[in-house]
Amino acid sequence: MISATVTGNVWSTRRVDGIPAGAFLEVQVDGGATLIAFDVLGTGVGERVLIAQGSVASSWFTGTPPPVDALIIGSIDTNPNK
Repeated sequence: MISATVTGNVWSTRRVDGIPAGAFLEVQVDGGATLIAFDVLGTGVGERVLIAQGSVASSWFTGTPPPVDALIIGSIDTNPNK
């Protein structure tokens, strides 16, 4: 699992069959790398997120696993005590 910050939306007018409802988001991983992650939570630009990758990401979906290799699985809340 990795942490990242959502930096933008990826707009796609066409998708392959089997991609469930959700959005593709550009994220910057802690450490500088950029990747595209699939979001089913409704995450917004600027939010800190947790991402699962590989077979763990695609196996979260029911039925035939979609071709998704990075999935946003949680939102990182800020600690109000810091």
